[in-house]
Amino acid sequence: MGTTETTPAAPGGRSAPASGAAPGPQAARRWVRPLRTGRPGAARLVCFPHAGGAANSFAALSAALPEDVELLAVQYPGRQDRRAEGFAEDIGALAAGAAEALADAYADRPLFLLGHSMGALAAFETARLLRQRAAVARLFVSAARPPSQDWGEQDVDALADDEVVAELRRLGGVPEPLLRDPETVREVLRVLRADHRALRRYRCADDAAVTVPLTVLLAEEDPKNSAGQMRDWARHTTGPYGLELLEGGHFALTERGEAVAPLLARYLRRDLEGAAEGSPGAAADAPPSALIRDILLGGLRGRRPALSTDLTTLEDAAREALEPHAYGYVAGNAGTGGTGRANRAAFDRWQLVPRMLRDSSTRDLTVRLLGQRLPAPVLLAPIAAQEVVHPEGELATARGAAEAGLPLVLSTFASRSLEEVARAAGDAPRWFQLYFPADRALAESLVRRAESSGYSALVLTVDAPHFGYRPADLDAAYSPFLRGTGIANFTGDPAFRAGLPEDAGDAGDADGLAVVGHWARICTDASFTWDDLPWLRRLTDLPLLVKGLLHPDDARRALAGGADGVVVSNHGGRQLDGSVAALDALPAVRAAVGDGVPVLMDSGVRSGTDVLKALALGADAVLCGRPYVYGLGLDGQRGVSHVLRALLADLDLALALAGCPSAAGVPAGTITPSGPLPTVSEQDRTQR
Repeated sequence: MGTTETTPAAPGGRSAPASGAAPGPQAARRWVRPLRTGRPGAARLVCFPHAGGAANSFAALSAALPEDVELLAVQYPGRQDRRAEGFAEDIGALAAGAAEALADAYADRPLFLLGHSMGALAAFETARLLRQRAAVARLFVSAARPPSQDWGEQDVDALADDEVVAELRRLGGVPEPLLRDPETVREVLRVLRADHRALRRYRCADDAAVTVPLTVLLAEEDPKNSAGQMRDWARHTTGPYGLELLEGGHFALTERGEAVAPLLARYLRRDLEGAAEGSPGAAADAPPSALIRDILLGGLRGRRPALSTDLTTLEDAAREALEPHAYGYVAGNAGTGGTGRANRAAFDRWQLVPRMLRDSSTRDLTVRLLGQRLPAPVLLAPIAAQEVVHPEGELATARGAAEAGLPLVLSTFASRSLEEVARAAGDAPRWFQLYFPADRALAESLVRRAESSGYSALVLTVDAPHFGYRPADLDAAYSPFLRGTGIANFTGDPAFRAGLPEDAGDAGDADGLAVVGHWARICTDASFTWDDLPWLRRLTDLPLLVKGLLHPDDARRALAGGADGVVVSNHGGRQLDGSVAALDALPAVRAAVGDGVPVLMDSGVRSGTDVLKALALGADAVLCGRPYVYGLGLDGQRGVSHVLRALLADLDLALALAGCPSAAGVPAGTITPSGPLPTVSEQDRTQR
């Protein structure tokens, strides 16, 4: 299967149902079968059957669902009561018919779409078609490889009947007594061969995506699919992504309804409650700026956000809520705090110049970065020792990042191991930040662990060969690391343990000083130079970014040493007092490396307009740090989710009001230095 995308045509077009009639007022009755009518206001689950299947394939699931869930099943043409109609020519035709029927008769409530095997592709394409016509709350896909993958399906038309029946027995789904009945077998094979012809014609681009949360259902004993194959589903949504394991084989969804129904019901209830409450799962099909609507509607019911939507105020709230040493560790800057103040002042020196009457009805926040498609140009910056502010630390942060679909860049100095954080993140994107240790065996071990745990990029931080002079920590005589917090990636590492005496305890134990002492000696390598960077480049095939650069010559040297991109950063003001602001360094670094090199920036990002200014000055994306950690300290995972939702809502609205339809390629003219606008010459006016 290639990667040329075939977008389902509108009903009546080239990919209309093979019967030739565009779905009209009768479409709902032809295409949709209500198998279970729920009580008023029930969640509405729409199921798409597998190749060879029909609407009644979901009878067992329907019977097992609670009364607050209504189940509708799609009936494809060419079978059962639609036997007289011609089969659909391709998956696009199935999606077009189903989308028209659902929009015509079932758009009064949010729709949850669930597709099994081939039906997953039909549900995926239907969700894309319904984007402007009906609210899709979530997409479930079962027993199906991602749409951009070559499914490697056999040509069923080329197989003998007994070969097809043998495969049906292997997969299950058809009771054995029916497989012994010749008339039933003839009908099953007739439908199955036609559906496989439609399946073989399907093509999908790598970057085709829905905008709703996507949950993969994978049976543990499915002979056709594996967890590794399922990971690519994440690229096909700009919303949150997750995977749920089911007991059973390929047809676990349809055969084990009593086990699957509670899982589905939990998702449906949570999403609907989220929509009502204005929580992170609300209105998943809406743009991020819909947060504003959700909050204001909640106000009519007496609800207010638990945390402020002005992210610059969270620092003050955290000061009141956190222990003084914890607040000081997160908020503290180097020296007099001059670099931190410079970071914020740099954003204030630029002003937006909005352009009017440019279609702002929809915005595209997605960007492509290092071969990955991200829902927004925002990542969670690496921040160490997060258990200082919340007991769940990086685990809560990883789950909050996964809800937003944004990559978490995990610090080497995390308070939970990179494997633990990977499990908490599920299949959400994640990168690993590396402080190069003074032990190359340990460096290699950390990189290999990151590779095997699904981290998809490596971020080498180079601006902290020594810890900065931070009065907040010094005045409190406080270091989380010397108390055993923030060194979890070391204490369980075999290369690190090999350097310990045999009687060394664990960090934090009374006899654990040897562990902390060994960590302090090797945690960073102050002798690491540009000459050493190629060694790290040869060590891994992961995309490599060098973080902590401000001088354009350093950016050039990073690329010469094998880096794939750079992160312009002054460590949020925590390392060198009096340093140049990161935003001020950004244009020169971009000019030095050229347009084709990924350039990210952090340090001082607090709002959506900050992100927009950074994009206009040449950044491909930004990393945001302290605000989400304040959210973590104030409200755990919900606090992280709140900060990310607020930031993306602000960015979405900023793009709309500035006249920018896309976060990718924001024009440089979107901003100007503070002060009067330059006079536009008559010649410039003519050119515009």
